[in-house]
Amino acid sequence: MICFPNCKINIGLYITEKRSDAYHNIETVFYPVPLCDILEITESSKNEFTLSGLKIPGSRESNLCLEAYNIVKKEYDLPPVKIHLHKAIPAGAGLGGGSSDAAFMIELLNDTFSLNMTNTQMHDIAGVLGSDCSFFIENKPVFASNKGDVFEGINLDLSKYHILLVKPDINISTPVAYSMVKPRKAPFSLKNIDVKKINEWNNYIANDFEEPVFSKFPEIKMIKEKMLDLGAVYASMSGSGSAVYGIFESHVETANLFDGFFMWQRKLK
Repeated sequence: MICFPNCKINIGLYITEKRSDAYHNIETVFYPVPLCDILEITESSKNEFTLSGLKIPGSRESNLCLEAYNIVKKEYDLPPVKIHLHKAIPAGAGLGGGSSDAAFMIELLNDTFSLNMTNTQMHDIAGVLGSDCSFFIENKPVFASNKGDVFEGINLDLSKYHILLVKPDINISTPVAYSMVKPRKAPFSLKNIDVKKINEWNNYIANDFEEPVFSKFPEIKMIKEKMLDLGAVYASMSGSGSAVYGIFESHVETANLFDGFFMWQRKLK
C-alpha cells in the first residue's frame, strides 16, 4: 500500500515560555502544503527499509518511519514489512517532513493491517514521536499551542493562493534556534487569523525565529526579501528554518533568482 505524506508551514510562530522540562511553549498555525514524499509498505519475510530521493541526515535506523512501526508493533501483532520512502520534502527545513512520514506510517499500518485504531489512538502514538507529528493525522489547519502538540481547529482556507517554497543548503538545529530566542507574550492571537486581511499579515504576524536566524544566515533573509519583491502577499520562514515560503495570488515566475536552492511551487489546497 502506498501513501503521500505532505508537509506543513507555520503561519506565525511565537515562543511564549521556556518550560521546566527544557522545552518551550509556542503559539503557531500549522497549514498543510501539498509537497509530498512517497511512502510504501508491503508485507515481507523480513523487515527492510529502503530510501530514495533527497538525502536525510542521521542513521537509517533512527528514521521516524521505523520508530513508528516499532511503536505500533508493541501494541499489535504486525508482520515484517518492507518500507520504501522516497523523499521529496527537504530535511532540516521547518516543514515537518519527518513528522509527516511517521504519522502517515501509523495510518498506513492501520489501513493495511486493519488495526481499527481510532484517530485518538493514532494521535497518541504520533505524539510520542514528535510535537508536531500528530498534526498530520487529521492534516487540517490548526492553531497549535503548548509544545506545538495541542491543537484547535481554525477556519483558514488558502486554496485560492499559490505557494513558493525555497530552501537553501543550510540546516538549522532546532535546539540551537530556540537558544537564540527570548520568550515573549504573543503580540497577536493567531486564533484570530483572517485570510481576508492577508495583505496585512506582514505587518503583524511574525516568526520569532526569524530575527536571530536571519542575523546568523543573511542568505535566508535575502530569500524572504526576494519573495516580497516578487509580489508575495505574505512571506515567512517556516518553523526554525531554513525553508522560506511566499504566498502569491498566482503562479510566480522566478527566473534564475533561486538557482542552487531547493525550490517548489504549487497551488494550495
